[in-house]
Amino acid sequence: MDIKEAAGRVVGNIARVIVGKDEVIELCLVALLCEGHILLEDVPGIGKTTLAKAIARSIGCSFRRIQFTPDLLPSDVTGILYFNQRSQDFEFRPGPIMAQVVLADEINRATPRTQSALLEAMQERQVTVDLETMALPRPFLVLATQNPIELEGTFPLPEAQIDRFLMRVALGYPSKEDENAILLRYEREDPLDTLQPVFQAEELLAMQQQVRSVLVEESVREYVVDVVRATREHAAVELGASPRGALALYRTAQALAAVRGRGFVIPDDVKYLAPPVLTHRIIISPQTRLRGRRPEEVMAEIVDTVPVPVEG
Repeated sequence: MDIKEAAGRVVGNIARVIVGKDEVIELCLVALLCEGHILLEDVPGIGKTTLAKAIARSIGCSFRRIQFTPDLLPSDVTGILYFNQRSQDFEFRPGPIMAQVVLADEINRATPRTQSALLEAMQERQVTVDLETMALPRPFLVLATQNPIELEGTFPLPEAQIDRFLMRVALGYPSKEDENAILLRYEREDPLDTLQPVFQAEELLAMQQQVRSVLVEESVREYVVDVVRATREHAAVELGASPRGALALYRTAQALAAVRGRGFVIPDDVKYLAPPVLTHRIIISPQTRLRGRRPEEVMAEIVDTVPVPVEG
């Protein structure tokens, strides 16, 4: 299967709804090919929910939305076992997590107990309810959103939860031309209402296996390791990226190469993906924060200082 051609169809289809954000759509597609989860961190009204719905419709997957609130319970996410009086037996009533694309809207508004209900699902693709373990449908993607500005009434995601997101991306405000195009596109109808799948979930599963065969030359693989290790050794970083982060950077580089029509990974793939894949996995020191430096700036500095392998 030609992954570049399929990726072009998905990006073009989603671009009918999300205007001027082809790079973000490409990153989401990379996460899909790695069966990884995405943390969308941006202000309200940017299009995070619309993006999640457009992705689900474009790949023919089931979609469920969970609105996270302080009173949400873990059972509201995973489902419950209830006693059916007609059959005189306990039956499982699945929660919204039992879908292929799940939007965890404003995830940081739920309590840590409810947030932790996602941990098993995101890592092991299964849920356990009253000692009964059930597999989740494949492919399985969690798209979580959070507002980085409004902190009142929120519960910051613990490091273990954040580390399970393959990447963190932000849509950002559109340009003047793109915002004008949004007004015209939504003038008469919502393009999301007529969005059709461009391929099916079974094809996506096949492509997920295909990207694993993308060649990563030894020097490029060592470059991935060097970038990750540099996050642990930088003076401004208190906690660096884990081996899970190294694996995430490696796999996303394979997927990006396939999306761009190559059967091999180049160092530029790694440099391009390091910020969205690793920035949310590092914790900068309090002194660095007091100096007004942000994790994004530290991550950019790390990428710039690690020597890039060259041919020959």
